[in-house]
Amino acid sequence: GLRTFQSARREAKTMLEGGAPTPAVGAGRAFREGVLVEALNPKTAAFFLAFIPQFLDLGAGHVALQFMVLGFVSVTLNTLADVVVAFAAGRIRDGAAGRSGMIRRLREASGGAMIALGIGLAVAKRPAL
Repeated sequence: GLRTFQSARREAKTMLEGGAPTPAVGAGRAFREGVLVEALNPKTAAFFLAFIPQFLDLGAGHVALQFMVLGFVSVTLNTLADVVVAFAAGRIRDGAAGRSGMIRRLREASGGAMIALGIGLAVAKRPAL
């Protein structure tokens, strides 16, 4: 949170001095990192192992094939939703690109929110067992 807050100020200062903003990550690299993160995410495996078996018909045979088809349908629907969100975020980013003050304030606010969440976690009491 502190780094996000500080980098928002640093980039605003750089842009005021006529410097170029930090270059964006390339699309290919972003895609590869996204696939890697999702493939190694244990929550994804837990979801598939907990949710999909409810829809398998053991009497129909080919349980592994049913599992793969349902998994493919889930991945396809999730990917379509992600594509819609990515295009919407791109349009929002393009619209906000000329408003550096607003971007700086949003980044400062997100950094502040992360700091507040961290403080909340640090002071939260652990429930007794």
